[in-house]
Amino acid sequence: MHPEQQYLDLMRRIWEHGSERVDRTGIGTRSVMGAMLRYDLADGAMPLVTTKRVYWKTATRELLWFLTGETNIRPLVLQGVKIWNDWPHARYVKETGDEIALEEFVRRIAEDEQFAARWGDLGPVYGKQWVDWPTYRYRPDGLYERGPGINQVALLVESLRDNPGSRRHILEGWNVAELDRMALPPCHKTYQYHVADGRLNCVLYQRSCDVALGLPFNMWSAALLQRLLAQQCELEPGELVWMGGDTHLYLNHAELIAEQLSREPQSRPRLEILRKPPTIFDYRIEDFAVRDYTPHAPLKAPVAV
Repeated sequence: MHPEQQYLDLMRRIWEHGSERVDRTGIGTRSVMGAMLRYDLADGAMPLVTTKRVYWKTATRELLWFLTGETNIRPLVLQGVKIWNDWPHARYVKETGDEIALEEFVRRIAEDEQFAARWGDLGPVYGKQWVDWPTYRYRPDGLYERGPGINQVALLVESLRDNPGSRRHILEGWNVAELDRMALPPCHKTYQYHVADGRLNCVLYQRSCDVALGLPFNMWSAALLQRLLAQQCELEPGELVWMGGDTHLYLNHAELIAEQLSREPQSRPRLEILRKPPTIFDYRIEDFAVRDYTPHAPLKAPVAV
């Protein structure tokens, strides 16, 4: 059976048997609670969906952006990555009353650094928590001040290298104290890694998952991060286990879902990493090549903000 079939089976199960629920966006979903997908990443295999074209370079640029700790969309905008544009645009319209079109807002982000600094920031989202988790320390006067941030990713690499048998190889994005400052609280929130027989395995828990639009990107990104960690720690990539909490399909994605479920998976994509940089923070988009990817045509649907 093609590895992608489990993704399609999950989509069908949600659409045919999921509970209809009113959600935060007001659009409505069909949802199941608790889902699991498993992918073996041996020999360069990647969970890259073929029943529609997935823009893996876009997802890769987003992951590399996370690893910088950046929280402003401008570096993504300058690379043509549109994933995060809707949230700051919605905030700008709400706070200013200026009904600027999304395309014009994005153009201003790209061309005006001051405008981008004011309106392009997403708050302390994924990358901030991954590489600069805030700490605080008490002063002699009884008040507290910001301490040095914690680079979870760097510590994870160190831990995998020095203590591979540990059960504490965890990367966490759910900082309760800062959720209300984030444009979107982390969906793919907890990664746990496991070393066995020279292979690096990962379990990712995702609290909320848009299966049609988000999950293809999430699977690619998680597998890519696992591959980077494995290379940096001189391990072979093992199994990626994806676990979903509220796993859903939006009701306004019906046409996309019907079309995708009518298609058969084709080809088995592989990722080649073309070099090993000094650290996990030094990869560039040019370091990655995907082989044997012959997907069906793209499918589009609106993003729920």
